[in-house]
Amino acid sequence: MKLHTLFAASALFTVLALPMTASALDVNIAADLPSVDVMHGGQKVSIMRNQNPNNTVSADFAKTSRKCPPFCIQPGEMGSGVETIGELEIMHYLKKMSDGDKSIIVVDSRTPDWVEKGTIPGSINIPWDKLNIGKSDPITVQEILEKNFGVKNQDGFYMFDNAKTVVMFCNGPWCGQSPTNIKGLLKIGYPGNKIKWYRGGMQDWEVLGLTTVKPAK
Repeated sequence: MKLHTLFAASALFTVLALPMTASALDVNIAADLPSVDVMHGGQKVSIMRNQNPNNTVSADFAKTSRKCPPFCIQPGEMGSGVETIGELEIMHYLKKMSDGDKSIIVVDSRTPDWVEKGTIPGSINIPWDKLNIGKSDPITVQEILEKNFGVKNQDGFYMFDNAKTVVMFCNGPWCGQSPTNIKGLLKIGYPGNKIKWYRGGMQDWEVLGLTTVKPAK
């Protein structure tokens, strides 16, 4: 492992790590990371792994053979500067956002029926079909860009000077919802380095037994 990678990992754990409690967990997120506290709907939620060694993934994510298209395996990269991230990285962004960093937004791109089954704590739901640039209602798209993403519209042109870092996810490596939104954002000029994609999505989150919550109202 390269030296700068070690420094990056060390910094990530420093940001995320919480003081150890008297009752240590058997199943940590990482060796020195038992849990991560984030805010969800105004309430503190501790993200941790399920402590039951016999726990199994929910039936919604147990299928291996979904029809393609539309449920095709997504590439590892979206291109144009978009970073593909994993669980530790998305928790890093969630923690920063919960600590008051308003330059970040974590978006569950799924439709509400899926989100109701459980989502990642600290995320907000912006259904992909409302942000499907070029196909969704343009007024709805503009409202999302301005209200949620910090994008300004000046004389018909989008201004990205204060655009937020957008972290997006959907149902997993076979889900095209977040990728559709990401490609649309890139087409209108959203900076690729301000878009992060959690490719594993809810499939991988559930497989690892991580905490889920109902969507914030």
